[in-house]
Amino acid sequence: MSRYHDLDRPPLSEAALNRALVRPGSLWTGVRVVDSTGSTNADLAKAARDGAPEGAVLAAEEQVAGRGRLGRPWTAPAYAGLTFSVLLRPEAPVTAYGWLPLLFGVAAASAVRRLAEVDVRLKWPNDLLIGERKLAGVLAERVEGGVVIGIGLNVLLSEDELPVATATSLAVEKAACVDRDPLLRAVLREVETHYREWDEAGGDADACGLRAAYLARSATVGRDVRVELPGGSVLTGRATGVDRSGHLQVSAEDRAYALSAGDVVHVRATT
Repeated sequence: MSRYHDLDRPPLSEAALNRALVRPGSLWTGVRVVDSTGSTNADLAKAARDGAPEGAVLAAEEQVAGRGRLGRPWTAPAYAGLTFSVLLRPEAPVTAYGWLPLLFGVAAASAVRRLAEVDVRLKWPNDLLIGERKLAGVLAERVEGGVVIGIGLNVLLSEDELPVATATSLAVEKAACVDRDPLLRAVLREVETHYREWDEAGGDADACGLRAAYLARSATVGRDVRVELPGGSVLTGRATGVDRSGHLQVSAEDRAYALSAGDVVHVRATT
C-alpha cells in the first residue's frame, strides 16, 4: 500500500524534520522515520548500545509491539499517531534520572496545549490526559550511559479506532492542530528547552523550575487516588504533591507515603 493512500493522514518527512531540527548547537543530532517497527524504544536502545549519539530521534509511522507502562501494549493505526523515541545522555547524576520521563511529559503537554489549544494535564507520572481520557503515554528506559524516552500520542484516531473507551485523540477532541509534523517539531523543541535547563542545573528539579512546572500541569495532585503498587497491594488516599525525586506523595490513614512506582487511578468524588 502506498504511503500516500490516505491524504488525510500524510506521512512524516524525514528530510523536512532534519532540516528543521538538526542544526549547529541543537540537541537533536538526527531524525529517522521508519514505516513500521516493533518498538521505537527497543530499536533506539539497541542503537544506543551500539554508540548512537545523544539527540538521536526515531519515529515510526506504525508500531506493532509498543509497550506502555507496566508492559501494557500501545498500538495505533499507521499514520494516525505520533510514536517516537529520543536518546539522552545527561551529565546530571544518575540519581536525578527519575525526573526525565516527567520532564518529557511536561514538555509534550506544553507543546500540545500551545499548538492544539486543548487543556492537557498530567496524570502521575507522565500520562497526558484531556479530562479523564488518555491522550498519550511516556515510557523511559535506562541504557548504557543514557536514557531512551518514548511517547505514543493519539493524533488522528477516530472514536472507533481508539484502543479503549478511556482513551482519546486530538481529532476526537476537535483540536486546533492535528498535523503531526508541527506537533512533533514542537514537542522536540520543548523537550530540548526543558532538558537543557534541567541538565545545566545538575538534575535539580527545583532549581530549574521543573517541579513547579510539573505541579502546575498535574491532574493528580490534590485528588483522591487509588494506587495499584508493584506486588499487587493497593493504597488509597489523597495525592498531596511530588517530592524532590519526582515521587508521588500520598496521604493515607494518617501516614505519608512517597511512591516511586504504581498505577494511579483518579477516584471520582461521590455525592
